[in-house]
This record gives sequence, structure tokens and C-alpha cells, in this order.
Amino acid sequence: QVQLVESGGGVVQAGDSLRLSCVAAGFTISTSGMGWFRQAPGKEREFVTRISSTGHRTYYADSAKGRITISRDNTKNTVYLQMNSLNPEDTAVYSCAAELTFTGQYYSDEEYDYWGRGTQVTVSP
Repeated sequence: QVQLVESGGGVVQAGDSLRLSCVAAGFTISTSGMGWFRQAPGKEREFVTRISSTGHRTYYADSAKGRITISRDNTKNTVYLQMNSLNPEDTAVYSCAAELTFTGQYYSDEEYDYWGRGTQVTVSP
């Protein structure tokens, strides 16, 4: 059974950091691009970042550049999201996703085949 399980969310204050993890089960992520998306209350899900299967290429939304870093450890079947200098606008449910076939539209959630349920990140002022 394919699963993506996120962890590491929580309630933090503005300026704090968090590291999210996404562990895959039922398939190996080593041949998949992996992405992180987030959905804030009352808003549509939005792209945050993507990393290529080898980890050599990364892509970031403008809101994430300079503060957020995606990484992966294929030996652990895990992807990470390091978030620094958090602000209240970062409050959302963060979900990881696996992309089995790269078509170039990595910023679209339609690009991804498997999804985790997400982990809540709440940033207080």
C-alpha cells in the first residue's frame, strides 16, 4: 500500500523554524520527483517546492525562496522541508506529494500521483 506520511508540524512563533519530514511506504521515492504543497484556511492548495529524483534540481515558489529548503534522503525514503523565519502567512496544512512522471508542470498539483494527508503548521504573531 502506497503511503506518504508527513510529520514535524506544530505551533510556533513568528521567526521560528520547523523541519517537516515525509516518509514514503509501499514504493521507492528514488525515481520520483517530490513536492511540497500547502493549503491555508479558505485558500486553494499552492505549490511550495519540488526536488528532482536525484536531488540535483530544486524549484521554489517565490514565497519560499530564501527561507525554505527541500532535501531528500533516498536511502531513508524520506523528503524534508526546512522552514526558517516563519511568519503567520505560512500557517497552513503542508502536504508532500510524489511525481512519477515529470512533465515540467511541477507547480501544478495535477502533476503528482501520490499525496500525504498533511501536517498542520501554525505560526503565531
